[in-house]
Amino acid sequence: MDTDVIVVGAGLSGLVATYELASADRSVILLDTEPIGSIGGQAYWSLGGLFLVNSPEQRRLRVHDSEELALADWLGSAAFDRLEDYWPRRWAEAYVHFAAGEQRRWLSELGVRWFPLVQWAERGGYAVPGHGNSVPRFHIVWGTGPALVEPFAEAVMHSHRVRIRSRHQVTSLEANDSGVHVSGQILEPTDVPRGVQTPRTGVGKFAFSAQAVVVASGGIGGNFDLIRQNWPGDWGPAPQRMIAGVPDYVDGSMLKIIEATGGRVINLDRMWHYPEGIANHSPIWSHHGIRILAGPSSLWLDARGQRFPAPLFPGFDALGALRHVINSGYDYSWFVLDQATVSAEIALSGSEQNGDLTERNLRRLAGRLRSRPTPEVRAFQEVGVDFVSAGSVLELAAQMNQLVGEHLIDGEDLQQTIEARDLQVRSGLGKDPQVIATAAARRFLGDRLLRVVTPHELLDPKASAEGRAGSGGPLVAIRLHVLSRKTLGGLETDLDGRVLRPDGSPLPGVYAVGEAAGFGGGGAHGYRALEGTFLGGCLFTGRTAGRALAVAL
Repeated sequence: MDTDVIVVGAGLSGLVATYELASADRSVILLDTEPIGSIGGQAYWSLGGLFLVNSPEQRRLRVHDSEELALADWLGSAAFDRLEDYWPRRWAEAYVHFAAGEQRRWLSELGVRWFPLVQWAERGGYAVPGHGNSVPRFHIVWGTGPALVEPFAEAVMHSHRVRIRSRHQVTSLEANDSGVHVSGQILEPTDVPRGVQTPRTGVGKFAFSAQAVVVASGGIGGNFDLIRQNWPGDWGPAPQRMIAGVPDYVDGSMLKIIEATGGRVINLDRMWHYPEGIANHSPIWSHHGIRILAGPSSLWLDARGQRFPAPLFPGFDALGALRHVINSGYDYSWFVLDQATVSAEIALSGSEQNGDLTERNLRRLAGRLRSRPTPEVRAFQEVGVDFVSAGSVLELAAQMNQLVGEHLIDGEDLQQTIEARDLQVRSGLGKDPQVIATAAARRFLGDRLLRVVTPHELLDPKASAEGRAGSGGPLVAIRLHVLSRKTLGGLETDLDGRVLRPDGSPLPGVYAVGEAAGFGGGGAHGYRALEGTFLGGCLFTGRTAGRALAVAL
């Protein structure tokens, strides 16, 4: 044997598994196709949001949460209904218990800290026990994704029990009762920046043997062909145009290799993509898109200018809104708002799009309390291709039509839609579900401070016939694309992380973690996720499999 364990993939789940194995004095060879500078994988690019239950941060904000409520929300969102959901459901129950217990303490001991204002993602809006978080649970790591990756990457890179082999692409894996054999090609060195597509030219071959292997290779979010191949049948046709929320190397190649070895892949038709993507004005990987994290006030319109039905408001039900976009017959939609709402409610996902949080810069962070957009949002307004702005509704509609090259938005109809919405706001109460939901959101301090603009009319009431913008500044429309992201299915695993065969028996010596395992069991989220649970799922599966394997060796 060349080592005790081979870990394939140096993203967050692979780092955590390696960290646990090395801490237990087990030797590890850590393989990754990317250069060493890309250690941390997708987690590095993330906003660093974690799903925590009944945390001190929640209690300080007078949020009353519990493990029982969180599990009810999870199961209502997951809607498990398949025979294959046996292990995913058990992983879901175990993860919620972890999120309500050890997770925060464990990470705190490693030096991880949190931004004090908890965010409220995936609000749902359906009757219980339907989809959504009943309370805010999205805790942003202070320092975002890089700060979550750092303690594990530092420990692994300085461990005498770990050998890191970057630019090693696995092409074959054999497993039997005597151990595992991993082989592949060594790729030519490259010094391209993190996230940029790297060449796949081979300059040599490698082969390693070990007692076990941990597959931490991620999902299929960067592979549009595989996404379309596995597209859910009840969603309607896959969109012709998508943008990518993950780098090119997230291609699903290891899933096929493990399947060929005898492992079982389940639930690949369960996916998590976003309908609120915008094209990156400074792309790093192919088709690079950024997700907008919007507060609840923007009008969400389809390509023809029709409002989305309740409760498909910004931030309430990502997949519900995605399906509505697809069924509209177009692959894009619109946010319509004003500049005051942009400043208060439009944020962007990703560590590189939140410099104040990532750099832990309190002075810059204070700017979010002022009535202006973040520098990153302002850059998209100035040089991005998906923002248009105008002083009146008719001018805005004309710019929207010009941007897409079709006359789909009727300016007079759009003006009537905005006037009807403004009339509801002007009443101070109203019956419009979105106006009511927005007012309810402001009852939560975190939303009132950072995420929800003071309700106001978009149009000037003194010039309503002309459709001129009101006191909130120019009207703004943002074109939104389908943004690929996560694979909710994956390799079926038991509660130790062992990959299972189609007959339910463990594939000898083969473990899987993170997105490759559907964040646990082959699909711990079921049909829908609650946000903050992707990074958390990587942490939990990596920790669980690493500790179980250390004991088993």
